[in-house]
Amino acid sequence: MTVKVSVENAVQAKQEIEKFETQGYSRDNIHIFAHFKERADNINDALDTSDVGIKEQGILESMKNLFTSRGDELRNKMEATGLSKEEAAAAEKELDQGKLVIVAHN
Repeated sequence: MTVKVSVENAVQAKQEIEKFETQGYSRDNIHIFAHFKERADNINDALDTSDVGIKEQGILESMKNLFTSRGDELRNKMEATGLSKEEAAAAEKELDQGKLVIVAHN
């Protein structure tokens, strides 16, 4: 099952991650997305969550993301975690507003 929540900042993200853990999600399967890559990397590092990588996307999709826009990369990564195209597009609009999107999946 894939669950998505949006939050305003890293403090709220930490609270949501703790909720996901009590529901049985592993931190390896919890991903934080931010519009700016550096912000996402810093928050993922601080909260010990992981970026979407080859495990979720596969090698071809991961390579393709090297040559796409940030928006396309984010939507592709969110789809790889189990969101539909429509959900990923809606989530990306939230990222454009400065929010963080957290996706947890089994």
